[in-house]
Amino acid sequence: MSASNKLSTAVKALYFLAESYPNPKSSKEIAESIAYNPSKLRKILSYLCKSKIVESTRGKAGGFLLAKPIDRINLQEIYCSVEFRKAFYLDVNRSKKKSDYTHKFNNYFLNLFSEVQVEIEKKMSGIILADVIEEVKTH
Repeated sequence: MSASNKLSTAVKALYFLAESYPNPKSSKEIAESIAYNPSKLRKILSYLCKSKIVESTRGKAGGFLLAKPIDRINLQEIYCSVEFRKAFYLDVNRSKKKSDYTHKFNNYFLNLFSEVQVEIEKKMSGIILADVIEEVKTH
C-alpha cells in the first residue's frame, strides 16, 4: 500500500503539456520541466497515449500533446492508465505457512481493501485535472 508516484508524475507531465498547448513537447523537455527520469517518463507517456489522454507526433517538430481538454480528464482515468496495481494491494501468496488465522486475516484485509478501493475510485472519478491544477496554482 503506497501512494502512486506514477499518478503524481503523470499529472505533472499533463500540467506541463496543458501549459504549453498547442505546442508539442518532447519527453526530454517534459522530463526536465518536472525533474524526472526521461526514460521512465516515456513509459508513462506511452501509457497515456494508449489511453488517448495524450497524443504523440513524430518528426523534428513532433512531441507530445494533450488529446483532450483538462476539464475532461479525471484522476481515475489517469490512474488507470499508468498503474496496473490497485491502490490497496495485498499479496496473500507471501505467507509461507498458511494457518487458519492467516487465511482469515488475509480474507478480512482483502475485503477491506476492496471496499476502500471502490471509495478511492469513486473519489478520483469526481476530480478533474483542471481542478487539481487550479488547486495547486492557488495554494
